Amino acid sequence: MKQTRKKHSAAFKAKVAVAAIRGDRTVAELAVQFGVHPNQIHNWKKQLLDGAVNVFEGGVPAEGATNEARVDLLYRQIGKLKVENDLYEGLGVKRDVVLARAAMTAA
Repeated sequence: MKQTRKKHSAAFKAKVAVAAIRGDRTVAELAVQFGVHPNQIHNWKKQLLDGAVNVFEGGVPAEGATNEARVDLLYRQIGKLKVENDLYEGLGVKRDVVLARAAMTAA
């Protein structure tokens, strides 16, 4: 059985990283408490410390970077859909018709 990776929220990562920065508990103790690997805690702590400079520089906030990534993903999806639509148009059929027929045969 293939295991999938856990996807932790940004809030969770920040909480763990701040706890690691506080230093009142060892990374091993935090790993047990939060159920993550100690190396992951070290990575999140480093990311938090590296990103802390942006708070005082007035640079692009982390949310801006996240939005840029979303926009990039959406542009890639639009490009893929455009290629699919062009292919269907070249064949002389509508994409929606092909998808509807595929849904009917799958059901």
